[in-house]
Amino acid sequence: MVKPKLHQIDFLKSALTDDSPISPSDSIDAWLSDRRSSVKAFVEKIPLRSLRRWQSDPKTGNLAHETGGFFSIVGIHVSTNYGAINEWSQPIINQPEVGYLGFIAKEFGGILHLLVQAKIEPGNVNIVQLSPTLQATKSNYNQIHGGNKPRYIEYFNGTIPTKILVDQLQSEQGARFLKKRNRNIVVQVSSHEEVPITDDFRWLTIGQLKKLLTKDGVVNMDSRTVLACIGYGDYNDESIRLIHRLAPRSTNGKLVIESALNNERGEVDLSFILSWISGLKSKYELEITKIPLYDVRDWIVGDDTIQRKDCKYFNVIGVSTQIANREVISWDQPMIEPAQEGLVAFLVKPVNLVLHFLVQAKLEPGNLDILELAPTVQCLTGNYRTGHSEYSVPFVNEVLNSKKQLIMFDSKQSEEGGRFFREMNRSMIVLVDDNFEIGPYDNFCWMTLNQMYHLVEFNNYLNISARSLIACIPFN
Repeated sequence: MVKPKLHQIDFLKSALTDDSPISPSDSIDAWLSDRRSSVKAFVEKIPLRSLRRWQSDPKTGNLAHETGGFFSIVGIHVSTNYGAINEWSQPIINQPEVGYLGFIAKEFGGILHLLVQAKIEPGNVNIVQLSPTLQATKSNYNQIHGGNKPRYIEYFNGTIPTKILVDQLQSEQGARFLKKRNRNIVVQVSSHEEVPITDDFRWLTIGQLKKLLTKDGVVNMDSRTVLACIGYGDYNDESIRLIHRLAPRSTNGKLVIESALNNERGEVDLSFILSWISGLKSKYELEITKIPLYDVRDWIVGDDTIQRKDCKYFNVIGVSTQIANREVISWDQPMIEPAQEGLVAFLVKPVNLVLHFLVQAKLEPGNLDILELAPTVQCLTGNYRTGHSEYSVPFVNEVLNSKKQLIMFDSKQSEEGGRFFREMNRSMIVLVDDNFEIGPYDNFCWMTLNQMYHLVEFNNYLNISARSLIACIPFN
């Protein structure tokens, strides 16, 4: 067994610490409330034809910014041998640039804290959500918008020396973005270094963030994806027993910690999982062709909105925004508006005395490499109720009909508020009962949380829904 690295131990100590004298947990709600009332924000839905600085191509219908930066809305045609629906077309966000999602980390009293921002995004349900220290597209930090540079960019681009703890390219929503990735990064500064902060920023432990993730719509998607990239190392049984004694947890908390830290009692080993994924990527095909928006079947490309004829999945709408504390305080943009709330959930079961998660290999049209690992159930935009969808959703009834005492986690978490307009998904982790068959199942595999942390070290193995839900898993 490889011993955990020092920074992984620091991450674990932070994850097991759910309060801090630097930012007491009982003060956070008041701080967020103050930021909501202190920062003026105005968000209004407007017709697509009224968007300032955005143009619809008269030949294709594609929507793009006049500078050629930021992103565009284009059409794609999809062909695949995966699943029940083998061919379709749809609008999708085309944003080929790589952005930053990053935390600055610093020790206070021997405990690692992350610098979080109370950030307003036009699509946020609760107006203000906790974002990473830096959340910026390439167009933002290259100042294509003509505004100021994003705050703290110098800690991530090498201008100010830092210690890199996490640095990975990870995907975004594969059903909505075309091969989009962001740089998920955590950099550490010395405990003696002063990092200037304003009222919009606070230092929080990982444990505090996990505690806040039990609440609806407080920690944003970008924070969750970076948190999921944090690994805590590999430990033997004796070390884990010591951790339990030093940081007593509930029964569920002990199950989660065991699954996160133990790398010796997985039902299958990591090499088997990698081979399983490679086999599925060889089996399934995905062909994506860019097409004009006007050629997307079953969709209406109008002057006001872009929507499916049957009103399913999502709409493309226009939004006008004014936010006082942003690099640019006023702008217009297209956004994706969901047709209804979605569901993302892991089914979990103790196997070999260690909690295992039922993970799905899922194809989405925007995936860079055909398949990524997803939660057991992921219905982000379709109607998952039986009889209302073009396809069945495996295990959805086991999630929706689960007994209350078997639900380990249940909250509503938002999609990224910079591109998605007030989209919330019910996020759940559900223990199955003893009668649940362990499988094997097509396109599904049981694995520990520790194994998923190792897979996150590789780019584009776990999709953003899986990473988001992993970040939510409480250690208490």
